Amino acid sequence: MVDIVVVSHSQKLAEGVVDLATILAPETPMRAAGGKDDGSFGISFEKISNAINEIYTEEGVVILIDLGSAVMTTEKVLESMRGRNLKMVDCPVLEGAVAAAVISAEQAPLIDVIQVAEATRETAKF
Repeated sequence: MVDIVVVSHSQKLAEGVVDLATILAPETPMRAAGGKDDGSFGISFEKISNAINEIYTEEGVVILIDLGSAVMTTEKVLESMRGRNLKMVDCPVLEGAVAAAVISAEQAPLIDVIQVAEATRETAKF
C-alpha cells in the first residue's frame, strides 16, 4: 500500500488533513509533518524525515505539501533519502490527501496514487 505524508507549516493543519483522510480510508498509513520541532509555525526537516521513516515501504510514499518552503525542505529530505520510492506531489493538500488515501486503500500502485492526487487540481468545489 502506498503511504502518505502531509507536510504543512501548521501542525494542526497537517494533523487535521490526516484525520479527515483517515476517516475515509482508515487502512492507508498516513503521517502529519507540520510545524517546527517546538510546535511553532514553520517546516522541520526532522519531522518530515521521521514521518517518512515511520511508514515507509517499498510500495512508496507520496508527500503532499502546502507552501513554498515546505517544497524546498521536502526536496532536501528527498535528496537525503535517494534510492527510496518517494514522490512529492503537486496538488491541493486536503483534496489530494483524501483522493490519494482512498485509491491507496484499494491497493493502487504509486503512479495511480500520484495521478489521482494530481487530478484534484482540476476538481470543482461546486
